[in-house]
Amino acid sequence: MLTALSALAVAVVTAAGAVATAVVGRRQPRGQRRRDDFAKVTERLDKDIERLERRVTEGEAKAVLAQQRITAQDFTIRYLAGWVRSLVSYVREARMEPPPPPQPVPPEVQPYLHDVGL
Repeated sequence: MLTALSALAVAVVTAAGAVATAVVGRRQPRGQRRRDDFAKVTERLDKDIERLERRVTEGEAKAVLAQQRITAQDFTIRYLAGWVRSLVSYVREARMEPPPPPQPVPPEVQPYLHDVGL
């Protein structure tokens, strides 16, 4: 009978060990969860980087267009300033006085008047 009881005890311990092994085996190890989190974070960062690269590319394209527009406006202003000078000299040659510039001069314009000779 002692042998039967010891066999029963060994069977119970073995069954408990098998259940414990099965439970532990089904759980993900902690390192695997961290790897999964890292993969998710990496994917999210990749998306953010792609979005930022797209915004930088769009910004660079807008900057190029703005620079072209500024260059064209600069050329236009210089052309118009030369045209106004020629009109003023024509009026003075006709012994007339050209009209004064509009008053008051806006403060935004004042820094640029010396560029056109006014």
